[in-house]
Amino acid sequence: MKERLSQIPPEVMKLSQKCIMKGKIDTSLYEKYDVKRGLRDINGKGVVTGLTEISEIHSTKIVDGVEVPCEGELYYRGYNIRDLVKGFLNDGRFGFEETAYLLIFGELPTADELKEFNSVLGNYRSLPVNFVTDSILKVASSDMMNMLSRSVLTLYAYDDNANDLSIQNVLRQCLELIALFPVLAVYGYQAYNRYYKGESLFIHKPQENLSTAENILLLLRPDEKYTDLEAKILDLALVLQAEHGGGNNSTFTTHVVTSSGTDTYSAISAALGSLKGIRHGGANVKVVNMLENIRENVSDWTDDAEIKAYLKKIIDGEAFDKSGLIYGMGHAVYSLSDPRADIFKAFVKRLAAAKGYEKEYNLCEKIESLAPEVIAGKRKIYKGVSANVDFYSGFVYEMLGLPRELYTPLFAVARIAGWSAHRIEELLNEGKIIRPAYKSISPRRNYVEMKLR
Repeated sequence: MKERLSQIPPEVMKLSQKCIMKGKIDTSLYEKYDVKRGLRDINGKGVVTGLTEISEIHSTKIVDGVEVPCEGELYYRGYNIRDLVKGFLNDGRFGFEETAYLLIFGELPTADELKEFNSVLGNYRSLPVNFVTDSILKVASSDMMNMLSRSVLTLYAYDDNANDLSIQNVLRQCLELIALFPVLAVYGYQAYNRYYKGESLFIHKPQENLSTAENILLLLRPDEKYTDLEAKILDLALVLQAEHGGGNNSTFTTHVVTSSGTDTYSAISAALGSLKGIRHGGANVKVVNMLENIRENVSDWTDDAEIKAYLKKIIDGEAFDKSGLIYGMGHAVYSLSDPRADIFKAFVKRLAAAKGYEKEYNLCEKIESLAPEVIAGKRKIYKGVSANVDFYSGFVYEMLGLPRELYTPLFAVARIAGWSAHRIEELLNEGKIIRPAYKSISPRRNYVEMKLR
């Protein structure tokens, strides 16, 4: 079966040429009909398709009546992400659970409310009886995002009220998924590690009294050990990736699928499919692979000229994956800076010092500094280029010793908080089913009978 599915027979190869010939659209027609490709204009500004109170991305300001790029800012429910991070770090708290509470309920929790919320999540961390054996270990997958999506869809069968769209029930489902995503992701990896790589199998039990970040490290590591610095930086990564406006691809997918009236498991599974893509959540893996490639091909990591020359090879499609992309540089919304990358960077430096990755960190800084100039020399820049959060998150995961197969699932562990908030917001506002228009440019033709073709 596996061989049959992986092979492309000659007849299908031949048919694919017809798809290619008939499927390509003249790009000049998009301008002619004023089509906003990717629902964005030429400057990358998104077409407004909805309203939200959950988060806001700020990347431009008005100067003398003209909109110009500015340093990026991110707000969760009106609170600047920098202030939120500073708040829980100054108090020595883990921040992801507090952030999830804020995104879903719209207000910062009191100490008692946060304690109760953590208790609810802790109680939900246990999977149904035999779920691990029947749905994870017996059907291990080489792709962790597909495994996570399949596990989410399988949970539908364990839910007696799976199709109930009342806010109370959807909230219950969302809180269960927020609690279970770390467990599903790590157990899926452990199954892959055992049955695809032949390594020992470790299935540790999650601890109700630990944070999401602590549980991830406990579940993943054979000895269940981790440092406070490791857990705090992983927690920070989750906070910074928990939400990013209604227009990012996976969150918009959540709105689109929710607007159809489908169940929570289907909506979240669709969002996972979106996040998997290398243009979205899968970018963090690409960044780490690219950085590894640069380390192997640049002999002197302190030589700006040599680094710049190799970056030029990458942008010219001559090196790395030949895509012509420097991964982790640039963003669909931000221009001068990504606040998430800015916040993360100082903590990444601390972790690099603790883990003995100073040289690698310094190389990252040089790439971050040199890449915008290299990119500007190749293509027109409309709004500026800066490092995005993926540029540093993958590097952090590498220093933490996390397997690359889990990089994108960890993004999902964070983003399920935002997806949950947006699903509830879509249901509460009872909007119409989301159905944008496509303009047909195909000419009308008369039917031709079989004998005359």
